[in-house]
Amino acid sequence: MTQRLDSETLKNAKARLPGFDRARLTPGIVHIGLGAFFRAHGVVYNDDAIETDPAAHNGWGIIGVSLRSPSQRDKLAPQDGLYTTVERSASGDRPRIMGSLLQAIVAPEDPKSLVDTLADPGIRIVTITVTEKGYCHDPATGRLNPAHPDIVHDLEHPERPMSLLGFLVAALKLRRERGIAPFTIISCDNLPSNGKLLRGLVRDFAALRDDGLATWIESTVAFPSTMVDRIVPASTDDDLALTLDLTGLQDLAPVIHEPFRQWVIEDVFGAAERPAWERAGAQFVADVEPFELMKLRMLNGSHSALAYLGFLSGFQTISQTVADPAFRNFLAGLWRDEIIPTVPTPDGTDLEAYAGQLLERYSNPAISHRTAQIAMDGSQKLPQRILGTIRDRLQAGQPWDRLALIVAAFIAYTSGTDEKGQPIDVKDPLADRLKADGQDPAAHVRRVASIESIFGTDLGKNEQFLDGVEAAYRKLLVDGSHAAVSAINQTAE
Repeated sequence: MTQRLDSETLKNAKARLPGFDRARLTPGIVHIGLGAFFRAHGVVYNDDAIETDPAAHNGWGIIGVSLRSPSQRDKLAPQDGLYTTVERSASGDRPRIMGSLLQAIVAPEDPKSLVDTLADPGIRIVTITVTEKGYCHDPATGRLNPAHPDIVHDLEHPERPMSLLGFLVAALKLRRERGIAPFTIISCDNLPSNGKLLRGLVRDFAALRDDGLATWIESTVAFPSTMVDRIVPASTDDDLALTLDLTGLQDLAPVIHEPFRQWVIEDVFGAAERPAWERAGAQFVADVEPFELMKLRMLNGSHSALAYLGFLSGFQTISQTVADPAFRNFLAGLWRDEIIPTVPTPDGTDLEAYAGQLLERYSNPAISHRTAQIAMDGSQKLPQRILGTIRDRLQAGQPWDRLALIVAAFIAYTSGTDEKGQPIDVKDPLADRLKADGQDPAAHVRRVASIESIFGTDLGKNEQFLDGVEAAYRKLLVDGSHAAVSAINQTAE
């Protein structure tokens, strides 16, 4: 009979076990957004830091929060918060049981309880991975969207928040009233200057409730910017079976990840307490921006390129896509000619070597990172990953043919029909506005480019941009994505 992973069966697992006594661990961190990425990244760093000196890290257990679905809590609660990470590479699989996640809760079930938890003096760090759309902002401007339904709700019902901003501000208000020092808020989402962005959104939301509270937040709360990196595919039934085979225990919440990881954190903590994550390899630096720009443009930008063009070419995963010589050549040219010239080099980094490392990571056959997963929520991702690079290229008067093809592929993908005439399940907050409505290609490109929340107030009126994307879009429609990629490679030779 198969045994389920929990505290009783933990020692039976054929895996690396937590190197500390979980019974002595108390919570000091609340993490909002309990998806696969944080459990394969932040929790791993936290476990590693605790293991360097368990006695000094008793207060850094984690309470995980889902803002919407109970699915993760329902899987983790019967397992006492335990779960398996599996590091996958061509050399084999390495399972490990993570121990510093102590509890998983669902915000909508008891919003007041979550606010009280956040207001507890023992909580000194709040980390966040809610993806771009969880910030209730306009991605093109970075400003709060006061008309967002969750924001409207939270302003009308501050005692029962729904949004990330609503919960943070409600808890900070309580801490201020009770004379408790604020927690440090660490965004781990792929957004430019994510700490500065979140500070502005929290402040602006607080100002809609109480100017004094907004001023207190601005002057006392630290919002370090970060850059996070690890490829973490969505879990599948095959992963459940793999984990059972590796560990001998049934785990309903495993996460699969690549060997590589990186966490760069702006060192603005001052006297505030924090875990010694640097002992686990995290980098604390004065300026994160060069690292995040490098990652957003070179990794995330190329990931989106492979997602849209690869999906349209019939590839289901990133590793399948880059195994195709045309796509490998396209990536090499994209990095070398169009992206790297716009990226300041972070200290101690070789951008060409970084590109080679990315290609090696993408080629990992053991990581099944689906193109459709990366293509999700493109309207929120495109401004940060692709459009900033295009603006820089346009301003410098430099070629941007490959970048134009990526935008065209985004438009083709979100039109809702693939190259064989089959429907695409487009998962995007703006899916209805992006769907093709029978217009001719030029009209469709211009209609989509007029969406200011994606393209801002400039690109939709820039004839050079519109002409470039329209030409690339027509090429996709006539020749198909694979042929279009191959044609750009030949033109560049």
